[in-house]
Amino acid sequence: MEIVALAGGVGASKFLLGLSRVTDPRELTIIVNTGDDIVLHGLAISPDLDIVTYTLAGVVNSETGWGFTGETFHALEQLARFGSPSWFHLGDRDLATHIHRTAMMRSGASLSKAAESIRQALGVQAKILPMSDQPVPTMIQTPEGRLNFQEYLVQRRAEPEVLGISFEGVEQARPARGVLESLEHAAAIVICPSNPLISIGPILAVPGIREKLRKRRNNVLAICPIVGGKSLKGPSDRMLAQLGFDVSAGSVARMYQDICATFVIDPVDAGETQAIEQLGMKAIIRKTVMNALKDKEQLARDVLELFASKATGAA
Repeated sequence: MEIVALAGGVGASKFLLGLSRVTDPRELTIIVNTGDDIVLHGLAISPDLDIVTYTLAGVVNSETGWGFTGETFHALEQLARFGSPSWFHLGDRDLATHIHRTAMMRSGASLSKAAESIRQALGVQAKILPMSDQPVPTMIQTPEGRLNFQEYLVQRRAEPEVLGISFEGVEQARPARGVLESLEHAAAIVICPSNPLISIGPILAVPGIREKLRKRRNNVLAICPIVGGKSLKGPSDRMLAQLGFDVSAGSVARMYQDICATFVIDPVDAGETQAIEQLGMKAIIRKTVMNALKDKEQLARDVLELFASKATGAA
C-alpha cells in the first residue's frame, strides 16, 4: 500500500516511527512542513525535516524529540562567547546537517535535493519531501509585532499572545517536485497528529495541495493532536484558544472537513463523535496517546487496518 503522510513536529515523528516499523517504509512518502525553517549563523535550518529524518534514522534524542542522541554543544558554547545568539539549541552533529544543507543549496541544489542527500546518508528508507522548495516562513503576529515562528516558540517560549498566523510568500510558492504526484497516486493519505495551525496549516496553504486533497478526500485520514482539550506536545491548545477556536477534537475536525473523510480521536474524546460525524466525516475511536514504542506501532496498525477495511468495503 502506497502511503503519503503530511507531517510536522514531534507528534508526527512518533507516529511515523510506528508506521515505518509495521509497514514497508519504501512505500511511505512523507510531505514535511517547512514553515518552521529559519536561517541562523548563516545556515539554512529545517527543524521539521530534521526531526522526521533523525527519528526514522534512529538517531534522534528520545528525551526531546529533536536533535541527535548523545549530542554535544561545544560549537554553540563558542558562538555564545563570540556574542552570537545561542537561544536555538544547535548541537555539534546537528550543525553538520545544517552546514551540509546550506553548502548544497548555495551550490544551486534545491531544498528537496538536500533533504534527499541527508535522508540517504542516514539510511532512511521512506521518501521525505519538503512541502515546497521555496521559503514559506511561518510568522506569528503578537502584541510585540511579527515574530518568526522559531523566535516565538524557542526564544520566547510561546509566551506572547498569538493574534494571527501568516505564511510569508506562500502565494508564490509551489509544491516541491513529487508532492502532488504522490498525493495523486497514494492508496492512503494520513494527516499526522501535528499542530493544525503551524505544522499542517503551512502545507495546506501551498497552492495546489489542498485542492489535490479535496479530490482525494475519501482516501484521507487525520489523527487528532488534541486529546481531552489539551495538546500532547507544543502550544497547539494555547494557540487555538488565543485565536478564538474551541480547544477540542471537533475544532480540529472542522479545519479538515473539506479534505478528510476519516477522523481518528482518542477514547477520551468519544463524546465528540456525533458532532464530528455531522461534518460529514467518519469518527473513529482509537488510542492516540503514544507514550511508548508499542503505542506508536499500535496506532499505525490501527490506521492501516482502517484503510484496509475501507478498501474492502468493510466497516
